[in-house]
Amino acid sequence: MSPDPADRTIRVAVVDDHPVFRLGMTALLGTLTGIECVGEAVDVASALELAATHAPDVILMDLHLGERSGVEATRLIRSGHPEIAVLVVTMFDDDDSLFGALRAGASGYLLKGASPQQVERGVRAVANGELLLGPEIGARAVGFLTRGAEPLPFPQLTDREREILDHVAQGLDNTTIAQRLALRPKTVRNHLSNILVKLGVSDRAQAIVRARENGLGRR
Repeated sequence: MSPDPADRTIRVAVVDDHPVFRLGMTALLGTLTGIECVGEAVDVASALELAATHAPDVILMDLHLGERSGVEATRLIRSGHPEIAVLVVTMFDDDDSLFGALRAGASGYLLKGASPQQVERGVRAVANGELLLGPEIGARAVGFLTRGAEPLPFPQLTDREREILDHVAQGLDNTTIAQRLALRPKTVRNHLSNILVKLGVSDRAQAIVRARENGLGRR
């Protein structure tokens, strides 16, 4: 006879570039009955390696992973290993981050202020094939569906490029954008160059006009 799924140990991995958070999450997982932490990763490359070598049931995924994003890591992991569930645990509570993660294949979304009980419930839910959204995130998703889904502006841009364009449209300079997104100024400049090409504009001022015409830069 096959073992009862309720008796099966859930194998979990933690992907986050902040060592203090990884340590705390690993310690929490170690106290939960029927849940085992099988590894940690700090960026997209190590997350992909972890998924391939340890095959966890669930990956707890931060969305900020240095110069690359947890949304990208989620998309790549779910593409190569659809049997692995991804539960996002992040500080970002904006619509772009939430729906970007869900479109990439995440099965759950919690904020880093979530209680240990919420984390445990999230791990068990996504391991069981369910969708789990934290209280604040669930309310945002319901509001989004209630008012009707609006298409994202500039679908030719990546999530990161759209995020940077939004900050540019707010009038922020590259240094400030880099500080807000924990990126290097050079990385912001490279993204901005790609944005100008994709939008077919010649300079920052024209990009700002296009962005504001399409609803960016209002926050």
